[in-house]
Amino acid sequence: MREAAGDEFDRVGRAGRVGLALRLCGGRQLQQYSVCGSYVQDWLFHPTDYNWRVLAEEGGELRAIADIGTHWLDLIHAITGLEVEAVCADLSTVHPVRQRPLGEVETFKGKQEKAAVKTESIDIATEDYGCVLLRFTGGTRGCLWVSQVTAGRKNCLRYEIAGANQALAWCSEQPNEMWIGHRDQPNESLIRDPSLLGDKARRFTNYPGGHNEGFPDTFKQCFRAFYDYLKAGDFAAPATFPTFADGHREILLCEAILRSHRQGRWVSVKGGQQ
Repeated sequence: MREAAGDEFDRVGRAGRVGLALRLCGGRQLQQYSVCGSYVQDWLFHPTDYNWRVLAEEGGELRAIADIGTHWLDLIHAITGLEVEAVCADLSTVHPVRQRPLGEVETFKGKQEKAAVKTESIDIATEDYGCVLLRFTGGTRGCLWVSQVTAGRKNCLRYEIAGANQALAWCSEQPNEMWIGHRDQPNESLIRDPSLLGDKARRFTNYPGGHNEGFPDTFKQCFRAFYDYLKAGDFAAPATFPTFADGHREILLCEAILRSHRQGRWVSVKGGQQ
């Protein structure tokens, strides 16, 4: 039986549609020096912003890292194939007390409410913000910044990969463009166009150049990748969609990040060599 995990938001939609970035220019980079990026939002910017995710007893001891940081980490693994072997984390709770409405609030819906509602003060232990230094297998270094309290950033995921051949950068707020940096020639801006992509990236791009693809397409591409895999019948082939193993990797990373923050030191990731 083949399984798929629900991280299609990044693995297929973003890595596949915009890239499998290191393969866009004719193959993987010979060496990746660093991988850095962020995932930032503002939907919990005010102390009056509330959702069940802010409660450790409801969503777990990690919030920003577990909620959005794991998307970035899985995306980077899908693009580069690099395993995180150790982390050093510093997390912060910007609003240790929030105002909880007397009645639950849907995700992202709280800031749409205009009428005054009755609230109660509630202590918060989960992080609003965090930075994580990363050591990858093979010597590559990286860093991740996550925040749910950065004003103006609605849902912004960014990464930049510095390699031996060139640098690559992508931002979810301009999802149909990728920046390619060079040392000895002009930089480039690659517009998403199936005719300009390699075979592995092209199969995740359905519309012609100039016809933008976006967030809803990530789910379509995940389902398509999963059922195409089943149809092919070669279950020994690498999966082109997130699996339970990928979900387990994210859990191990979250455990290491939380332990690093609490102990104030570098922590090795269990199974980082798998």
